[in-house]
Amino acid sequence: MKGLLVTGGAGFIGSHFVRRMSRRHPDTPLVVLDKLTYAADPARIQGLQGVELVTGDICDAALVGALFASRGLDAVVHFAAESHVDRSIDGPEAFIQTNLVGTFTLLEAARRAWGSETSARFLHVSTDEVYGSLEQGEAREGDPYAPNSPYSASKAGSDHLARAYHITYGLPVLVTHCTNNYGPFQHPEKLIPLAIHRMVQEEAVPIYGDGLNTRDWLFVEDHCAALEMVLSKGRPGATYGISQGAGQTNLALLEALADVVDQVLNRPAGSSRRCFTFVRDRPGHDRRYALNSERLRQDLGWQPETSFQEGLRRTVEHYLSLAAL
Repeated sequence: MKGLLVTGGAGFIGSHFVRRMSRRHPDTPLVVLDKLTYAADPARIQGLQGVELVTGDICDAALVGALFASRGLDAVVHFAAESHVDRSIDGPEAFIQTNLVGTFTLLEAARRAWGSETSARFLHVSTDEVYGSLEQGEAREGDPYAPNSPYSASKAGSDHLARAYHITYGLPVLVTHCTNNYGPFQHPEKLIPLAIHRMVQEEAVPIYGDGLNTRDWLFVEDHCAALEMVLSKGRPGATYGISQGAGQTNLALLEALADVVDQVLNRPAGSSRRCFTFVRDRPGHDRRYALNSERLRQDLGWQPETSFQEGLRRTVEHYLSLAAL
């Protein structure tokens, strides 16, 4: 890579990826384009070797075009997105603008800059939520989409744009779908950091509905390792699922998390579980997600390295260290 653009690189997953790439590819100039909305924190990437932070909006065509022209970019990893489902229900417009219009702006800038250059790479990072709720089995690459929230619908639309730019213009696009990420530096409105904070403070931990909605939880560093692998070895035009492969109900996740919090704080077993409070389910709450990652594992050789229990402990210890500061 002569120059790598990472959109949303000051966000949760993006900042982990930027730190990884800065460490492993110190000679590759890396430009982070981030609007620095509520979920971003420039301190996460401050002082990293070879990393330039540009504050701006991916919907700004003039800015995006200038970055391609002036930085010699030949690779893009596109994280930037509005991603909180509850926020998309309350205010969907921002999701349409960032996730759809922003993705179009980036694709168009790459097309104009690269032309028929096939050695470039545009990696579009998406979500398993585009497949909707599954009664059984696992979603696979090529399965029909069935998004059920404004967030997942906007990501599905951006996936289709990415695919269309590959088919129509030959743009070397790759798409990844990942399951729920967790780990250090996640915004505190997300389920795991929110639950940790409330358990520590012995406050109510809300659980939607009956708590049996099922998700697959992937440690963020394992996700970033997969993305680096797809960027370097993936086949343009292909889609890759990234998953741990072990679904958990929300209730089971919170029970495991509560037990880790109690262990780290040396509390009596079961103390944090007393914080659980069942609340009214949210609209359009998908019952079950499950994502197949065989293509990534077999074709590119990826395997997750962090067990669910280890990942939870590392996450809890991170947030408790912040609380102690």
